Amino acid sequence: MPENKAVIYRGPGHVEVESVDYPTFELQDGPGVNPGNVGRKLPHGAILKVVATNICGSDQHMVRGRTTAPEGLALGHEITGEVVEAGPGVEYVKVGDLVSVPFNIACGRCRNCKEGKTGICMNVNPDRPGSAYGYVDMGGWVGGQAEYVLVPYADWNLLVFPDRDRAMEKIRDLAMLADIFPTGFHGCYTAGVGPGSTVYIAGAGPVGLAAATSAFLLGAAVVIVGDLQKDRLDQARSFGCETVDVSQGDPKDQIAQILGEPEVDCAVDAVGFEARGHGNEAQQERPATVLNTVMDVTRAGGALGIPGLYVTGDPGAADDAAKEGSLSIRLGLGWAKSLAFTTGQCPVMRYNRQLMMAILHDRVQIAKNVNATVIPLDQAPQGYTEFDHGAPRKYILDPHGMIA
Repeated sequence: MPENKAVIYRGPGHVEVESVDYPTFELQDGPGVNPGNVGRKLPHGAILKVVATNICGSDQHMVRGRTTAPEGLALGHEITGEVVEAGPGVEYVKVGDLVSVPFNIACGRCRNCKEGKTGICMNVNPDRPGSAYGYVDMGGWVGGQAEYVLVPYADWNLLVFPDRDRAMEKIRDLAMLADIFPTGFHGCYTAGVGPGSTVYIAGAGPVGLAAATSAFLLGAAVVIVGDLQKDRLDQARSFGCETVDVSQGDPKDQIAQILGEPEVDCAVDAVGFEARGHGNEAQQERPATVLNTVMDVTRAGGALGIPGLYVTGDPGAADDAAKEGSLSIRLGLGWAKSLAFTTGQCPVMRYNRQLMMAILHDRVQIAKNVNATVIPLDQAPQGYTEFDHGAPRKYILDPHGMIA
């Protein structure tokens, strides 16, 4: 049985690469594993040799100590890999297949899965609908920032790449299918981005840049990206975005300078609950700022996509209300403007095959746009530190040295 190493959360600001158990077709007890999932038999699962696994901003929330994640949790929900073993209940996925793993874990059997709402599967997390690998309060499924990982319900969850050699040539791009590309696309699609749209995207981290890429793919005429970090705004401009430096003041004024009017057709919140203020409050945490801004800058009758993460438990929040996910949002403004909101996990399976085809047929360069940067698994702690400091990169971990 091969050795296995994984990225382990060891407390606020601290991750380590450690030896862990090789996966089996039974969910074992361990940090963060829901008692209702312990001992769960997984004949429908597959064990993957991880080819690429990415560091995500959602992981950073845990590593900063901004969630109730337990120490010892194996991290990582963005997984691309090769099937090395299939359980006895797997019928179609084969050993040797190169696959993308949606970060949502879904059974394919419940009402929500059958309705395409794979982000809120009813059967994989005993506490509440929805689950993900290596994430707090998501059922305890072991994370994929590792050499090997188990994926349940393999026939349902795995997206098999049609040609291995062709896929490996574009593996940096295809690695984005596990989360950020579909998530950014979902934000834009649910905000109603279409041909000729003007779009404001709050946040120039990887999800924001993926949303900007998606907006162009959907036909937007103007894509405006707002952020506090100069390097991240430079990255957005590198593929044709207009930019707003929110440290300089209200985005509405800067949007007016770009468009000649202070409102856009659609807006996307790609920041989430650790948002900072604008202008003079740019160095202070203001968790409702982005939500209120996207309502303010979107025209009446428009829509908002909110793929940015919001949580029900934030022990590091500035006030007691925010610690429970209660924010001072201007719902009256949204109501008065008849805005539509879409929140929650992106149902990755709704989009990943189509986005795979766009990548394989050279319609999009998502890895270039998010500045995908490959590092070995043992450099994960350094990658986490640099990403936390605002590096304008999307870090891909390469556990086996398979990425050219």
